Amino acid sequence: MENIYTFKNNKKLRYGYTTGSCAAAASKAAAIMLFRKCEITTISIMTPKGIRLDLDVHDIQIKDNYVSCAIQKDSGDDPDVTNGILVYAKVCKIDTPQIIIDGGIGVGRVTKPGLEQPINHAAINSVPRQMIHDEVYEVCNEFEYVKGIRVEISIPKGIEIAKRTFNPRLGIEGGISILGTSGIVEPMSEVALIESIKIEMRMRKANGHRHMLVTLGNYGENFTSKEFRIDISKGVKCSNFIGETIDYAVEIGLESLLFIGHIGKLIKVAGGIMNTHSKNADARMEIMAAAAIKSGASIDAAKRILDCITTDEAIQVLVEEDIKHASMQEIANKTKYYMTKRSYENLEIGVVLFSNEFGLLAQTDNANKLLSYMDVLE
Repeated sequence: MENIYTFKNNKKLRYGYTTGSCAAAASKAAAIMLFRKCEITTISIMTPKGIRLDLDVHDIQIKDNYVSCAIQKDSGDDPDVTNGILVYAKVCKIDTPQIIIDGGIGVGRVTKPGLEQPINHAAINSVPRQMIHDEVYEVCNEFEYVKGIRVEISIPKGIEIAKRTFNPRLGIEGGISILGTSGIVEPMSEVALIESIKIEMRMRKANGHRHMLVTLGNYGENFTSKEFRIDISKGVKCSNFIGETIDYAVEIGLESLLFIGHIGKLIKVAGGIMNTHSKNADARMEIMAAAAIKSGASIDAAKRILDCITTDEAIQVLVEEDIKHASMQEIANKTKYYMTKRSYENLEIGVVLFSNEFGLLAQTDNANKLLSYMDVLE
């Protein structure tokens, strides 16, 4: 993987490989050593993406009735909490003619419906499971072995790492998930982030949630819990991906979404911008100035807003012009309009705007009704 790169935002970024690839490679290496009864130091696998990995084998243990070894995860230049961890496979022979794959310490276990694996199963997703199965099956054929193999995947650091992931919120307990649809980690992948949002939404829907709270990040979660006493563990964080969140809510048949977000992000949606990352668009001050003019601001005030750097600075101009409430309400209503348009009116959508300095700024006329559907903290 040292020579495979991509360029994003004019930066050269190195690809990595997934926990699923690590688990498959460790399983293959352990299976080979189980039959050979001697150590191997490197192992090769082909990923679903068509990229071959040549990986070092670590921490080998060859016993009478099993073999265990590990592959070290390399996330490339992607900011991944699992980078550098050791993914272990313990392989042993069984009489039943099948390949059984399970999770050990540090691999999460599913406790709620709606996830890819059934309840009580190890959180090893279908593509990594198939990769593990295929690699072990190939080894068995090579050594003309017709009985069964049991594979146990474990990640000793997984219990601690899981606290920094979505797993506890998703109902995956005891560790991290074994993931990867391509076997390769693409640095700074938006696809992976969107997929994590979809997984969480799908799980909430499977657990009976037809109305969903959506925040954009930590600011939104903190404001929501303090201002409305809402149980944010039942909500979803969508980051910058407003449009994709709405699309998927329609796809899985939700009835409503309530977006609670900082004005600095959600104001962009009032201009029809459905990805709020700064690399895609800004227009915050232009949208703020337009709302101010519609609410009675002078041309001088509008010019001052256009010269502002932050939304809080612009809101101070609205305060001085005595049009803060009217302008914020205009922005909230426009945000709802574009969100509803994105859903082709298949969802009821509500919006709550806030800022860290000014607190609650505005909410759409249906926000209180949608808030009543949410779980309130005791």
